[in-house]
Amino acid sequence: MTTHEEDSERSRTIRYQVPGRDRRTLFARSGLEQLRAVAAGEAPAPPISSHIGLEIVTVEEGDVVMTAVPDESHYNPIGSVHGGFFATVLDSACGCAVHSTLPAGVGYTSLELKVSFLRPITADTGTVTAHGWVIRKGRSAVFAEADIRDSQGQVLATASSTCLVVRPDPAP
Repeated sequence: MTTHEEDSERSRTIRYQVPGRDRRTLFARSGLEQLRAVAAGEAPAPPISSHIGLEIVTVEEGDVVMTAVPDESHYNPIGSVHGGFFATVLDSACGCAVHSTLPAGVGYTSLELKVSFLRPITADTGTVTAHGWVIRKGRSAVFAEADIRDSQGQVLATASSTCLVVRPDPAP
């Protein structure tokens, strides 16, 4: 039996903070304020961020830029980054763009995500940049788009998303 370097076992430790369980405290800030606090390191990043090396670079109302770091732990059986990595990064970019438009006390959830894979990503691709932006905001739904680019600016994937606006239940 021959041993190959590619067959050597690797491991990865993921560290994250559990999001606040007190919804009143969690939603006391507007979405833009929440995301800016995460970007500044004043609030913990969502746990999913640690899985894919996701960081907010800039956030303005309706517009977010993030980076993510693909590695071999994201590979599919054919030796490239799994589509779930693409989808997670794009869903995050679209969702955060939407989140940045919401007032305090209001949340969102993804209703639909359509991803178009244009080029493969591997560990050699290096850090990728995702840009998400709102294209239309309604009272109950917000529509956003996003793309992922490599360090040379080549578009690797695009997405469109519909997010449901979740308002607090009225007091009884």
